[in-house]
Amino acid sequence: MESYTDILLVTANVGSLFDNVGEMQKEWLREFYSAVQTYKSRFVALHFQEVGGKEYMANMEHAENFIRSMESSEEMRDFDRVCTYVDNHFKDQDSFTALGSMYFIHKSVKSIFQYDFHAQEFKAVAGQNKFVGSLEGVTTVQKEKFPKNFWPDVSSEFKWSRKGYMRTRWLIDNQGFDLVNVHLFHDASNLIACNSSPSVYSGNRKKALRYVIDRISDSDSPLPYFLFGDFNFRLDTLSLVQHLSISADVQTVKKDSSNEVEKIICEEKDNDHKVLLQIETKLFAYLHQAVFREDNGRALLKYDKEMEAFKDVISEEEIVFPPSYPYSEDYSEPTQYMNTRCPAWCDRILFSLTAQDIMHKDIMHKRQDGEPDLTYNTLGPNVCMGDHKPVFLCFPLKTNTP
Repeated sequence: MESYTDILLVTANVGSLFDNVGEMQKEWLREFYSAVQTYKSRFVALHFQEVGGKEYMANMEHAENFIRSMESSEEMRDFDRVCTYVDNHFKDQDSFTALGSMYFIHKSVKSIFQYDFHAQEFKAVAGQNKFVGSLEGVTTVQKEKFPKNFWPDVSSEFKWSRKGYMRTRWLIDNQGFDLVNVHLFHDASNLIACNSSPSVYSGNRKKALRYVIDRISDSDSPLPYFLFGDFNFRLDTLSLVQHLSISADVQTVKKDSSNEVEKIICEEKDNDHKVLLQIETKLFAYLHQAVFREDNGRALLKYDKEMEAFKDVISEEEIVFPPSYPYSEDYSEPTQYMNTRCPAWCDRILFSLTAQDIMHKDIMHKRQDGEPDLTYNTLGPNVCMGDHKPVFLCFPLKTNTP
């Protein structure tokens, strides 16, 4: 008999939560708990990237306290089974990813199993299962850091970073699926990102994501899967800059000692030559920043092209929220972007084409609270949540109750 289980998937790059310990964490948790309650979720999957933040050696204890507070919170008391995986073994730089995945199962869910990749069988989930450390030898999770040759050698600032993926496999009422936590490479330099279309960074993300998809699809009968994390997808910067500066005077400033570009300055031809756009390695200052927020940045989605290469295997719900990064970490400016990077939809929830068959998407049907069956949006749009807004997808999962 066909039945449904309400699923909530959340992805969050939480690095700034630990670099700025305090009220931001409380705000984050309030928004998360509110979403769980609003969407009456029965299975909640949280995928974290950058656990511990930039100063992870000093902040990992804060990260563990943050995770512990969720596991024992009053708000999650009806979730009687919790599975937690945190890769915080930073001493092993060859495998450290700073990824964390948490899964909460509501007491109303009677039939749930998790896959043991070593025994190659599903096992019933019971109680609290917590694994913190290197995760080596943990048989219910697969984790891999991207090989060194995936990291593009285009800048002296580039270092082999803690990027990779983590996979778990689930069976709810006889419906199986994979959940994959992904963190791909960022744009190290705005100037280099402007050099070509697509950029060298985009090309490397494409290679890494195809690698992940191939790895999780390598069995004879792969299950439907959901990929959610910080993909670091960026807008086609060269094309966007050409569009934004079409009626401006463009000046390229080079360093005195070399031919290397130091900054790009676009000045309005009238209006006293006011600087319209200035780009440096870690500066992207656009005078009319509101364009990224107006109508949720819809006019700029045409420059969001990195998903196009994967339409043969994965899909995504329509994006109806503004770029998820880089938000201001100033509490008084929760909807403003920092001038460090071009705003982009970095944080995403993607799914295999086969996963579409197990997602209930009756757009005419509404929940009791008036919300649609399926929602794809950001958490905390009007409060300070760090430089990344968490992105969530909730939907009823089609299951098969005997």
